[in-house]
Amino acid sequence: MLTLTPAGNGFARIVEGVALHDQPDEEMRAALDAALAEHGVLVFRRQALSEAELVEAASWFGALELIVREDWASKYQPEITYISNMRNPDGDTIGGIGQGELAWHTDQSYMANPATGSLLYCVETPAGGAPTSWANLEAAWDALDDETKAEIDGRRGIFSYAVRVAGYGEIDKMAEEEIRRRTPDVTHPLVHTHPVTGRKALYLDPGTMAGIEGMEPGEGRALLDRLIAHATGPRFVYRHDWQVGDTVLWDNGFLLHRRDDFDPAENRWLKRATFRPSPARHIVPGHA
Repeated sequence: MLTLTPAGNGFARIVEGVALHDQPDEEMRAALDAALAEHGVLVFRRQALSEAELVEAASWFGALELIVREDWASKYQPEITYISNMRNPDGDTIGGIGQGELAWHTDQSYMANPATGSLLYCVETPAGGAPTSWANLEAAWDALDDETKAEIDGRRGIFSYAVRVAGYGEIDKMAEEEIRRRTPDVTHPLVHTHPVTGRKALYLDPGTMAGIEGMEPGEGRALLDRLIAHATGPRFVYRHDWQVGDTVLWDNGFLLHRRDDFDPAENRWLKRATFRPSPARHIVPGHA
């Protein structure tokens, strides 16, 4: 029987009664998708999954997406990315860990039609769990004062891949003009309405947003900074301490996330899949 238990007295839910290597019936799939849409973060403990089973489980929630970092991809399942500092017996890295992951962000916000579903499966984790945190942007919207809500509802944020890679210190690897040609800036509404629950949610990405459409740069940046500081406050955050076998799914449509730093001498290995949830049941920027 499917049960959902609040995790850390927060919005995330620990899912019990489901083994991700099994094939659920349509009723179970619908229940899990509804839980993801409502709560944003689903935690499955003590899973033991092959990469093929990870791909299959992620596909329950939407079509899988191949990400840009092919050098981090599994040799066996290209839909799986290795988030790891580990090396193979020849001394070659098996994946990668971006330093930008230390800062609050949401995946693919710089794309016109981002894939907003994510899955992480823990294979190895440092002592202390090397936590990952999620911030709930629906709860953050609810807690805003009416004046701020009126100020931002209907406005569009400017999301820039050039801003993101500059923040990573990688701008010198490709001329900014070339980055903008390949991945031009996009805009998304700062506020979305969930197609199922009807709840409103902010849509933010601190390290990717270049400003707010129609506002002077300084004024827009100040407003964004205020919103980000509010949205990442402790009352909106779930912090997950990883255990081997943990599988976490989340919805980037109304969440930010970040990881804590850890001792690079310790091993960390997470396997990741990215998927496209249905815009009929989830907040998907670009489909509003």
